[in-house]
Amino acid sequence: MNKIELLAPAKDLMKAKIAIMYGADAVYVGGRFYSLRSRASNFSLEDLKEISTFAKKYGAKVYVTVNIIFHDDDYYGIREYLRYLDSIGIDAVIISSLALIPVVKREAPHMECHISTQLSSLNSSAVRTLKEFGADRVVLGREASMDQIEQIAKKVSVPLEVFIHGGMCSNYSGRCTLSNRMTLRDANRGGCAHSCRWKYHLFDGDKPISNPNCLLSMSSKDLRASAYIERMIRCHIASLKIEGRMKSEYYIAQVVKTYRNMIDEIYEKGTLSPQRLAYYDGELSKAENRPSNDGFLSGDCDNSRHLYGVNGAGVTHDYIAYVRDYDGKRGIATIEVKNVFSSGDVVEAFGPDLDNKRFKVEYMFDEEWQSVLLANKPTQILRLRIPFAVKEGDMIRKVSRI
Repeated sequence: MNKIELLAPAKDLMKAKIAIMYGADAVYVGGRFYSLRSRASNFSLEDLKEISTFAKKYGAKVYVTVNIIFHDDDYYGIREYLRYLDSIGIDAVIISSLALIPVVKREAPHMECHISTQLSSLNSSAVRTLKEFGADRVVLGREASMDQIEQIAKKVSVPLEVFIHGGMCSNYSGRCTLSNRMTLRDANRGGCAHSCRWKYHLFDGDKPISNPNCLLSMSSKDLRASAYIERMIRCHIASLKIEGRMKSEYYIAQVVKTYRNMIDEIYEKGTLSPQRLAYYDGELSKAENRPSNDGFLSGDCDNSRHLYGVNGAGVTHDYIAYVRDYDGKRGIATIEVKNVFSSGDVVEAFGPDLDNKRFKVEYMFDEEWQSVLLANKPTQILRLRIPFAVKEGDMIRKVSRI
């Protein structure tokens, strides 16, 4: 039996490399064209080639999103684009237009076609039909419950992919037109303005009826499926997908590493105790900036799964530094500052090969070896005494929320 795949998002080259370094079996990325996340940094043709080469060194795969809802004008250049992706070793494209399947099979025969969640595949008949069209994998709609996922998995032979973490659209399978209406930015062609997360006044005719101190928002809570990973492994889901191509490198690192360790522990021990699940949930919470729940997996669809009144979004400042280098002889790390911290703070380092390890910030210096007491300049390069070995790619965070 093949081990279940952990699939991570990345909006640029650095984040894709971090996802792979921190344990992702595959990453999905968007090119400069045909992608639903047009506001992500996205990958140039050269970037796509570089991440494909990088991934192969780690035994990982790369999937490219070609998942806009195509209009006639959008087909210009698609054949040349697919041929290029095939030539550099991209493993699959994620598509939402069935018309692309024969084009991919003809122009890029080494790549798989993965059917996007945008098609709302929620039953076994739909999945079997997609296989007949030529689909190599189907990403199930996020509206499926765990019981339904298990039933579908028993009845189909095509590999299934399921979302386990990240943002949820307030509309069905992401088919939103709020952004189109309000900003002329087409949500299904890469321009979503996240209008569901805005705050609205409510009117009954011309009469305002909303509380001006608590305006309406209609966004969904984020998804966290940690409690269902065992069941997904047991029913032979092919891939567990994390959402978040707009997220930071810290979010990617923390979420990927947590699920990586969780999956590996389940395979090693056969199950997770309640205590271990609680530990992993605590690790996932270190990357959250919005309330989360289990989405539709439990089968419940009550109002507690949405955020009304406030949209719940925020930015965590726990991530304070990225390690660029480490001098083992002197115990000095070269770091890039991400958020404010100061001498005397107790912080925690973690990395692909480093479990959470705390230390006290006692000695900091700038590039001229002048003493620094307060690190408050983002992207500034500092030297920091760390009493244990770290390496490039490790990260440092505050421990106030731990």
